[in-house]
Amino acid sequence: MFSRSVRVARPVSNNLRFFATSRIQLQTKVAATATKLSEVTGPDDSLIGKGAAPGTIPTDLDQATGLERFEYLGKREGIDVFDLENPVSVGAGTMADPYQVPSYIGNRYVGCTGKDGEQHDPYWMQVEDGKPGRCWHCGNVFAIKYLGEPGHSHH
Repeated sequence: MFSRSVRVARPVSNNLRFFATSRIQLQTKVAATATKLSEVTGPDDSLIGKGAAPGTIPTDLDQATGLERFEYLGKREGIDVFDLENPVSVGAGTMADPYQVPSYIGNRYVGCTGKDGEQHDPYWMQVEDGKPGRCWHCGNVFAIKYLGEPGHSHH
């Protein structure tokens, strides 16, 4: 006769600890959510919305994070943080005299909508320090006017 032995699997240890996220959260310093533009401390938790209270529908500001929240906070105080309302007007838009695009980081995205009287849909391009950008529709030329400290635009 054949005999068969059956092994019963038992836990190795009853004292196993699983990874506790609460320990990590207690050790992490969390910045307060900014409610005014002056309270923004940088690209950190100050730009993360608190969300809505239970049982309510969140507003755009309640759930906005990052640059979107930064823009909403600025609009509440009447500040255009991305300077979208003031078009670039320094320069003639030619290769010899390009439009000067202000930048603190050495590059910027620019949307060209055409020359006076010859409007077209926005054409977006990245203009970098030392590399002027040219619109494919109308030929406008844009160059960076670096406003920061020397050497800081190149990481």
